[in-house]
Amino acid sequence: MKTDEEMGPDRGVVFETDDEDNLAHQHGGSDCSPSSSSPSSASSYGDHIGGDPSSYQTTWPQSYRPSIDVFSSVPSPRVGFLAGSSLVRVGSSFLRASMVSTHEDELSFTKPFVSYDSVTGHDGAEAIPPPDVPMKSSFAFASYCELPPPHQCSAAQAVVNGINVLCGVGLLSTPYAVKEGGWLGMLLLFCLASISFYTGILLKRCLDSFPGLKTYPDIGHAAFGLSGRIFISIVLYLELYGCCVEYIILVSDSLTFIFPDASISFLGLDLSPHQLFALTTAIAVLPTVWLKNLSVLSYLSAAGVVATILVIICLLWGGVVDQIGFHPGGRALNLVDLPVALGLYGFGYSGHSVFPNIYSSMKRPSQFPTVLIICFVLCTIMYSAVAVAGYLMFGDSLKSQFTLNMPRQYLASKVAVWTTVINPLSKYALTMTPVALSLEELLPSTSQSNIVMLSLRTFLVLSTLVVALTLPFFGYVMALLGSVFTMLVALILPCSCYLSIKRRSVDFIQASVCVLIIVIGLVSSFIGSISSIKQMVNQ
Repeated sequence: MKTDEEMGPDRGVVFETDDEDNLAHQHGGSDCSPSSSSPSSASSYGDHIGGDPSSYQTTWPQSYRPSIDVFSSVPSPRVGFLAGSSLVRVGSSFLRASMVSTHEDELSFTKPFVSYDSVTGHDGAEAIPPPDVPMKSSFAFASYCELPPPHQCSAAQAVVNGINVLCGVGLLSTPYAVKEGGWLGMLLLFCLASISFYTGILLKRCLDSFPGLKTYPDIGHAAFGLSGRIFISIVLYLELYGCCVEYIILVSDSLTFIFPDASISFLGLDLSPHQLFALTTAIAVLPTVWLKNLSVLSYLSAAGVVATILVIICLLWGGVVDQIGFHPGGRALNLVDLPVALGLYGFGYSGHSVFPNIYSSMKRPSQFPTVLIICFVLCTIMYSAVAVAGYLMFGDSLKSQFTLNMPRQYLASKVAVWTTVINPLSKYALTMTPVALSLEELLPSTSQSNIVMLSLRTFLVLSTLVVALTLPFFGYVMALLGSVFTMLVALILPCSCYLSIKRRSVDFIQASVCVLIIVIGLVSSFIGSISSIKQMVNQ
């Protein structure tokens, strides 16, 4: 366990005032408590309707913060060293170490489990119980003790984490979005980037508005009570589940591109290459989802940034060195398919579920706005560069993933395709684990056995396989996810929570901007989801 000296000075918690600069300065270097707050800051208590924030870490989902930290964070060298040293112990006892005994307590949405704070001793006041006191956990199969402990990150690490979250598989479909919406449709990319940056700042203001807020579900709890917390949590977990479906479709499409003649007949069933590789992908990721200790897999999360850069280099290499060439053309605007492009562009800015975790983990929280704008600027540059280059190279023949258009005989094409195979395989377990942990929290103690936990995780993987086989349309599924979940998580909910939490202090201009963004999100979600579903039905 880290000592206070190792963790650095405690970050003070202050309440939001009209002076944002003053708030950032106070938040980064002073200590505040409710008992010593000023009258102006005390007024923030009046804005709060979600109950005592100290109880948020004992309310479902408790596992959100540690599991999302593992999913989203690129480990520091120290954490990576610890993860590497644990390889020595990853032998035949690894799976056995993943199993722990069942527990006695019945679980509910509000009954306290063992909190993340009390286990790590970092964020909460409780200490780890003495050895002779049995530690009760919220779930049997994967307690928080098996997740890498939180660590404070610098601004540079926060930028890498933010890029790792924002610039993922959505990069592959930006050229296809240009094909669907036309060149002028790219204006949506810049508009969504600007709005998403602003709503990211709103999430920061929500976190600053009351002590104890650390995650997106905490913000929902503060804004709308327990129902808000549960609704936001479900939306966030469904978004992660949808990403896992996309991973299976992506890997299957890429392997089909590499091995187009692969097929198999089994028990009278003829499996096409896409079906065969989707099944193979599910079987490959299943053991990783069973694992309880994800330290090694979390270390692989750094591959996300490397994979993004590598795929961009391969695309540009193909256009310049391999002489695929760039061919100007295309439509200026396609209003019919523009809603699909809107969903595809929106998917690229769906990192808001992680922003509160990044903000809470920063050594200097006042630097968060700078970190956020750097992440959005760099990701928008990469998105727009790939979109322009990809469409100029392949034109209207573009598929939903530009890697599927790259000529197979070139080395750069092979590297790009295999990168899109390996990266999702390494991230599937990290993405599915928060969903699994949240469901395990809800299981009664009588059902918490190793067989039940394995069965639950196996069911989650198989269900993503079924959805991927039912809707094998990478681009349209991504557009649907972007239209529904990104508009909710990145546009509608941040503004709604901010208006609720700060309803007594928000001025007319801020309120008007938030209402406008909510309307934009609702309209975009409706037309984007309808268009995506219609396209899938037509297919």
